[in-house]
Amino acid sequence: MKEDVQEGLTRRNFLKAAGAAGLGTLVLTPTWASAQTKIRLSIATGGTGGVYYPYGGGMAAVLSKHLPGVEATAEVTAASVDNCKLVAAQKADLAFVMGDTAHDALVGGGKFKEKLPIRNVAVLYSNFMQIVTLEGKGINTVADLKGKKVSTGAPGSGTEVKGLRVLEAYGINPDKDITRDRLGASESAAALKDRKLDAYIWDGGLPTASILDIAATPGIKIKLLGHEDAVPKMIAKYGPVYFKGKIPKNTYPGVAVDTHVAAVANVLICHEKMDPTLVYNILKTFFAHKPELVAVHKEANHLTIEDAVEGSPIPFHPGAIKFFKEKGAKV
Repeated sequence: MKEDVQEGLTRRNFLKAAGAAGLGTLVLTPTWASAQTKIRLSIATGGTGGVYYPYGGGMAAVLSKHLPGVEATAEVTAASVDNCKLVAAQKADLAFVMGDTAHDALVGGGKFKEKLPIRNVAVLYSNFMQIVTLEGKGINTVADLKGKKVSTGAPGSGTEVKGLRVLEAYGINPDKDITRDRLGASESAAALKDRKLDAYIWDGGLPTASILDIAATPGIKIKLLGHEDAVPKMIAKYGPVYFKGKIPKNTYPGVAVDTHVAAVANVLICHEKMDPTLVYNILKTFFAHKPELVAVHKEANHLTIEDAVEGSPIPFHPGAIKFFKEKGAKV
């Protein structure tokens, strides 16, 4: 294991020093006290109120602790759209991305004007569209959002991409039919709590910290708007990257019914030219130390060999293919 890792790291450092195509943020850090060199990995995540950031922080900690020669950090970003661009520009090494956004980036559709050189490392868990409002506002369905003040997610986020597609499926024009704000998860929750918004859209894992926070606030009762009827329309227009999902009752305080919503897979991506040995050993490290990831966020429970290769919206990186095939998975 250690020899394999060091072989990959040595080759990557050589390529970096030579200016060859590789990972933009991998840098050679001299350690004068020893002959060992160290690679720094940047993991692009999302806002602090979502799942990407804590999960990415857990990944960074596991890699820094258990993968020899690697030091990893999690970076706050606007999430999926920007993360694809960061990886393609070699300004981030790994990134959390929603499956629909990853597919758009690969083919040059949606928010992307050109095809981006990204590959999948693993399917991580499912993202659920969470349209959050408050009891007493008279908002019971997505159609009731017309004429209301709604945050559709931060610019450059996968939430914004998917949220606008849900609204479109219900015939809502975000520029004409609602008063639109564009805030991240934490900012949206704070604005709803302060009655500066009527509702907000967030796409993430379960539970999401910012929604937990507002749901646990005394005197406030949140409501989640179901919208599974949008899924067939979204698939028809944007491809089979969406599926019907369920937010179980009691996921959030005060929400005592299941909410049926649009779901999409989350993937961990890298540049297509990332060192295959490094990708292989990153996955080997994650699976060997999965309990440490679960301790950070329970969505890491979904990191299984079977789930990690199921329904990928983009091709896998060769290093990932090698790892999963060795584990008996069909990639």
